[in-house]
Amino acid sequence: MASGLESLEQNPPDDFVEAELIEPRSGSEPIPFNAPSVVGEEFYHIADAIHRGQLSGDGHYTHLCEVWLQEKTGAGKALLTHSCTAALEMAAILCDLQPGDEVIMPSFTFVSTANAVVMRGAVPVFVDIEENSLNICPQKTREAITDKTKAIFVVHYAGVIADMPAFKAIADEHNLYLVEDAAQALGSTLNGQQAGSFGDLATFSFHETKNVISGEGGALLINNPHMQDRAEIIREKGTNRSQFFRGQVDKYTWVEIGSSYLPGELIAAFLYGQLTRESEIYQQRLAIWKEYDRALTPLVKPLEIQTPHSPTGHDHNGHMYYLLMPTLEMRQAFINSMKQQNITTPFHYIPLHSSPAGERLGRANGSMDVTNRVSDTLVRLPVFYSLKDQSSVIDAIKWALDSSAAN
Repeated sequence: MASGLESLEQNPPDDFVEAELIEPRSGSEPIPFNAPSVVGEEFYHIADAIHRGQLSGDGHYTHLCEVWLQEKTGAGKALLTHSCTAALEMAAILCDLQPGDEVIMPSFTFVSTANAVVMRGAVPVFVDIEENSLNICPQKTREAITDKTKAIFVVHYAGVIADMPAFKAIADEHNLYLVEDAAQALGSTLNGQQAGSFGDLATFSFHETKNVISGEGGALLINNPHMQDRAEIIREKGTNRSQFFRGQVDKYTWVEIGSSYLPGELIAAFLYGQLTRESEIYQQRLAIWKEYDRALTPLVKPLEIQTPHSPTGHDHNGHMYYLLMPTLEMRQAFINSMKQQNITTPFHYIPLHSSPAGERLGRANGSMDVTNRVSDTLVRLPVFYSLKDQSSVIDAIKWALDSSAAN
């Protein structure tokens, strides 16, 4: 028997050794932190979507993408959205967050994780991250639970899945909703289980900085079967329109709160071209990640610079390679040195707990020492599908580290 995806496709129209002085890279083309790439038949699918005559959401390519995600992750249902932010907002509604409810999450995350909660009137409770994985700490999470806690939003940082068995046990013990913010983690696994398949709900991002892209774009995965029908309604502006098109009701009407969370078909068509090459993208990014690790780990250890760590059983997707510098000053010197060589190496999140909105709309629980240190010292290296001159980046890093250490 053909799979759901097949049936939908049947009718498509060397270690560094200190020696001679390293010269800075100069007079070369800039190397950005990220560059979006066309990897397959994206243009064909876009043309086909136009030919099919439906450019609004929930068309042929939207369904192809959703079935692909369901089969990849094993999720009960996948719904394409116009962004991961939209998917997080849907998750907050599905968790029935009310004013005064509390949601535990890391402070070291993008603002959308917290915004989705605040927009329902609930309070984000920020807890610290682990030293090794940079993911939210289960023990700190347990210590933050109160009688107002309604859900835990777990972020899989840099494509490394958080300790989901521990979070599942905590959520079950306290009857809490469990949501995976898996924006960076498509294709990552923990003991063979795919990101997005652990929580009641999970969200993915297809922003152009992610592994698989559509410019903007996202998806909501619904693993809790009791939420599936309602998720469709919320996504369709609060109407039962999807049930109407399946012939389950004779007319559709407004039945729930919701918004327009669907992407257009051109976005879905581009995304489908990427999804069908996801394995190739995965392998390419992982090869880049491994080459950084091979070349840089022996170099940075004497400088007390940390490189990424994946705990046992975690297979990440090569989404991000970062360095954790000993000090903020050394990080800034490194970034400036790389900039002199036309290579962009940005830092990452400003902690939400210390942001103006975070101080006003949320609260921190316990020490945030690891979060604060990581925010001050983390720097990201270029990782993208079409990166061809990685050896030049590595040479530039060697010179920048010499330069920044000297400062």
